[in-house]
Amino acid sequence: MKNRIINIVLSQLLRKYFACFAVNKDLRLLLIRNVFILFLLFIPKFIFCQEGKLSEIIISIAEELAADDSDPEASPLYLERLQELTENPVRLNSADETELSRLFFLSDFQIKALADYIHSSGKIISLFEIVNIPGFEREITEMMIPFITLNSRPISVPDSSVWRNTLLTNISVKTSDTETSTIGSSWKILTKYKFTAGALSGGVTTEKDNGEKFFSGNPPRPDFLSAHFAYSGTGILRKIIIGDYSARFGQGTNINTGIRTGLSLTSSGYLSGRDEIKPYTSTEENNFFRGTAAQFQLKNFGFSLFYSVNEIDATLGSTNGLSNDYIATFYRTGLHDTPSAVIKKDVVTEIGYGADLSCNFNNLRVGMIWCENRFSLPVKTASLKPEDIYDFDGELNTITTAYYNAIYRKLIFFGEVSVNYNKKYALIQGLSFRPADRLNINLLYRNYEPGFISFHGKNPFSSSGGGNLNGLLGNFTFEAARFLFISAGCDLRYYPWLKYRCSAPSMSNSREIRVKYLPTEKITLEASYNYRYLMLNGQENNGIIKQEETVSRTIKGTLRYSPYERLTIGSRIDYRIITPSGSKGMLLLQDINYRFRTVPVSFWFRYCIFRTSDWDSRLYTYENDMVYSFSIPVLSGEGSRSYIMAGWKISELADIRVKYAFTSLVKNSEVCKETREFRMQIRLWF
Repeated sequence: MKNRIINIVLSQLLRKYFACFAVNKDLRLLLIRNVFILFLLFIPKFIFCQEGKLSEIIISIAEELAADDSDPEASPLYLERLQELTENPVRLNSADETELSRLFFLSDFQIKALADYIHSSGKIISLFEIVNIPGFEREITEMMIPFITLNSRPISVPDSSVWRNTLLTNISVKTSDTETSTIGSSWKILTKYKFTAGALSGGVTTEKDNGEKFFSGNPPRPDFLSAHFAYSGTGILRKIIIGDYSARFGQGTNINTGIRTGLSLTSSGYLSGRDEIKPYTSTEENNFFRGTAAQFQLKNFGFSLFYSVNEIDATLGSTNGLSNDYIATFYRTGLHDTPSAVIKKDVVTEIGYGADLSCNFNNLRVGMIWCENRFSLPVKTASLKPEDIYDFDGELNTITTAYYNAIYRKLIFFGEVSVNYNKKYALIQGLSFRPADRLNINLLYRNYEPGFISFHGKNPFSSSGGGNLNGLLGNFTFEAARFLFISAGCDLRYYPWLKYRCSAPSMSNSREIRVKYLPTEKITLEASYNYRYLMLNGQENNGIIKQEETVSRTIKGTLRYSPYERLTIGSRIDYRIITPSGSKGMLLLQDINYRFRTVPVSFWFRYCIFRTSDWDSRLYTYENDMVYSFSIPVLSGEGSRSYIMAGWKISELADIRVKYAFTSLVKNSEVCKETREFRMQIRLWF
C-alpha cells in the first residue's frame, strides 16, 4: 500500500512537470520545490543506495573525446559501447578471449591473463578475486565491475525461441532556441527498437535532430533511418549481418567505423587489435556500412567479407556550370536543418567491399585486409592551398593491410602496415610489457605518410584516417602503494606537411599525470595534470605567416564520497590556463546522487559554476543523462549550469527518465543568456 501511494504521488508530479513545460512556465523552480518536498517526505523513512557509476578514468576519457573538434562522434561512440556492455555484460567465466575482448579498455595482456587464470584455476567466485590476477589491480577491477557478470551462460540461450523486444524513445528540446532559419521544429527525437530471439536479432533506429523535419523525401521517411538483421552462431558461420553495420579489423588504419583503438594518455589499455563486425545502432549518419557482412571461423583461421552500398552527404560542384559532376567536399555533420543542408543529403553513392583473413598460432596472430571504396562521382580538390595538395582525388581508393599481434611471456608486440592506391603508407609498431605485477608500460610508434587516406579508418591515437603524422607515445600505470595508483603518459607528434591552422611543418606534445587514492570503499580522491603544446598560425595577415607556440595546462581535482550505501556526493574543481594569451578557465561543481531502497526511483542533481576568458580556455564536464543519449556540454564564458534528473523503473517492463538542465551566462553582472533543456526517455521491454 505504501509503495502504491508513493507511485501515485510520483506519477502526479511527473504529469505536473510535463504540463508546466507545455505552457512554458518556470519549470526549474517547480522542479526544485517539488523535489525538495519529496526529500523531506522520504529521507526520514528510507536509506539511499549508491547508484552504479562510471570510473573517473572513463569519465575523463569521454571529456577528452568531446573536446576533440576534429572527431565529434568519438565520445558518443565510446559511451554507447559502455552502455552496450551495461545491458549485455561480459560473461567473465566463459574464458573465451573473443568474449573477454568486449572489455575494450583492457589490453591484450590482461585479456589473455584473465582467460589463462580461469582455465587453470576454475571459475571466478568473487569479483574481488580479479585483483589477484597478474596484470590487474583494484582500479582496473573497479572499472570492470559495471560491465561483467560471473554467469558463464549467455543472457539469451542460442536455442531459445523466446522473442524479446526493447523500445526506447528520447525526446529533448532547448527552450531558448530562437533560430528561425531552420526548416523543422526544435525538438530532437530518437527512437530505437531491438528484438532478440536466440541467435537472431534485429533493430531499427530513427533520429530527428533539432531544426530538422521528422519526415522528408519521397516517399516520406525520418531524416535518419537505420535497420539491421543479424545471426550469431558458434560453428563455422560466426556472424552474418544484413542492413547497417560497423566493422573494425586489426589496428584500424584500414577499416574502423567503431571506437578508436587509442584514446587516453594514462590508460593501460586501448592498444588491442581485435576483428569485429557488429550491427550499427548509432546515429552518426555518414560513417557506417549498409549492405551485408559475414564472419567465419574454422579452427585457427578467421575470414570476414563485407559489401556496402550507402548514400552519403556531400557538397557537389560543376565544371560546366550546368550540372553537378564532382564532389567538392564531404558533409560530415549529419544536420539537415536548413535548405542548403538538405541539398547535400544523400547525393553521393559510396560502394565499399573487402575481406579480412586472420590466423592464430598459439601466441601469434597474423592477418591481411583488402578494401576498396568507390564513389558515384569523382572527388576533385578545388582548393589551391598547399595544405590540400595531398587530399584525395578520383573515384577509387584501395588499401591493403598486413598486421600481427604476438605475446611472449610478459611482452606484447603488435604492428600494422597499410598501403593505399598511390603507394602512401601507414605504419604502426607497439610494445606493451609488465616488468612487475604492479607496473605496466606501453610504447607506440606510428607513421602516417602525407597522402595516406582511409575513408573508414581510425588510426590509433589519431582522430581520423588521414595521414601526415609521425609520433611516439609512451605511458605507464603503477600501483605505488596500497590504494595509491599513479599513471602518466607522453605523446610526441611531428607533422611533416601543412595542416589545418598550421601552414608549415609543425610539432605537438601532450603530457599527463594522474594520481588516484582509494583509502576506503567510501572515498575516492583523484587529481590530474594535463599539458598540451601546439604550433599554430599567428595573426599576421600579410607576408609569411609565422608559427606561434600555444601551451595549455589543466589541473583537475575530484572527490567522491558515499557516507551511506544509497547516497553518493561528488565534488570537482578544474583550472585551465593558456599561454602566451593568458586565457584562463575554472569550474566548481557539486553532484548528489540518491536512490531509494524500497521505491525504484533515483535522483541525480548537479550545480556547477564556471568562468573562462574565451573559447580557447573552455571546459567540458560529463553529465548523467538518458540511456543512449549523452551529454558533455562545453562551458565557456561566465555563468552556471545545473540539472536534475529522475529515473523511475516501473516493474520489469518499463522505466522513465526525466531531465531538466538550466544554463545561465552572465555578462557585466547581469544575465545575458539563459538556456533551458528538457529531456524525457521511455524504455519498454516486452
